[in-house]
Amino acid sequence: MSSTTQVKTGAAAERSGARTVALAMFGLLLVAYTLMSADRYLINMLGPDIRAALSLTLPQMGALATMFTLGIALAGLPGGALIARTSRRTVLLLGIGLFSVATLLFTQATGFVSMFVFIVMQGAGMSFLATSMFALSASYFSKTRVAAVGIVNVCFGLGSFLGPWAVGNIRSSTGSWQMPMVVFGLTGIALAILVALVVRSWFTETKGAAHHSESTGGADSLMNHNTILFSVMSALYGLTVYGFLGLYPTFLRDVMKLTPAEVGGIMPFFGLGSLLAYFAGQLGDRFPTKVVISTSSLVLAVLGFFLYLPGLSIGMYRLMALGVGTFGAAIVYTNLAGGHIKSLRRSLASKGSSMFVSSIYAGGALGGLMMGSLVANWGWGVAGQIQISLLSLITAILVFGLRPSEFSK
Repeated sequence: MSSTTQVKTGAAAERSGARTVALAMFGLLLVAYTLMSADRYLINMLGPDIRAALSLTLPQMGALATMFTLGIALAGLPGGALIARTSRRTVLLLGIGLFSVATLLFTQATGFVSMFVFIVMQGAGMSFLATSMFALSASYFSKTRVAAVGIVNVCFGLGSFLGPWAVGNIRSSTGSWQMPMVVFGLTGIALAILVALVVRSWFTETKGAAHHSESTGGADSLMNHNTILFSVMSALYGLTVYGFLGLYPTFLRDVMKLTPAEVGGIMPFFGLGSLLAYFAGQLGDRFPTKVVISTSSLVLAVLGFFLYLPGLSIGMYRLMALGVGTFGAAIVYTNLAGGHIKSLRRSLASKGSSMFVSSIYAGGALGGLMMGSLVANWGWGVAGQIQISLLSLITAILVFGLRPSEFSK
């Protein structure tokens, strides 16, 4: 009896130790994901400087500000296929290395075309990392899949908070628009080396939790009603949020005449709202997806009427950025990601996450170009009402076409 008890105790301790190590490795990967999120802000925070240095028009700058999403969209489904052929660990490392090298290459751009190529390369690396992280978290935390995606998205929020602040301050203190790119790129390469040394495949390739959970419901392929509808809504959200992120710093600097550091004090509030992603995931696990997404989309529709009003206080712009981060990046983004995963069988989590990444960033790829074109033709106010308010309203309506009974359990 005593021997049996000792064996059970030893096994429990071993499992506890393995879980602690696994969570430590997951924590390191979340740091890399945070850097990835922060890295996205280099182009839009430095937009006026890049535009002047490369002699770009506003629509061209708007396109570049969100063009990383084209790389993410193009590499999303191939990333899922690459995971199936190799491993999540391989794709994770490739992703971190790729977006970091691309970030360093930004400093070598000579015009629109070269910067376009480097930004798409950056996006491809981000896509590999994001697809792997969503699939890994949904597998390891299989009982609370949407909340698990929320944990990853918290780091998206943390990067969105720290990124603009870091870029603005490095730019202001050094007087060089290339220096933030150098700092971010070298940090990413250092993280890639650390992940290669520390993170083990027994953790990244985990499937145990999913195998031991009862798997019922969910489609067998991406061609199903819920996935198609989630893909449309994801593309619309991509247009909305990346229209905002791509050129809002330009609006604040060019129209409101704020300094880079002052803009860096506003945009982090978007990231602050994103930090609520874990709780947003819990909402998705506990309440109907239709209610969660539609309510938050309606809030975004209202915000679109006020985001681009000139003459407001810095505090008001911070509050509105917080609102877009909370109801957009935290609630809508997290529950769209969770919805893609729940639409398929549990064993197809990688396909669900890659479809989410491809669809949301396919819309995002056009977000900055669309916003820049709308601004050039009708001004900031009308552009916000069309791209933020109207598209969010359409999403709030479309979500009621979902069939929750067909979700995986």
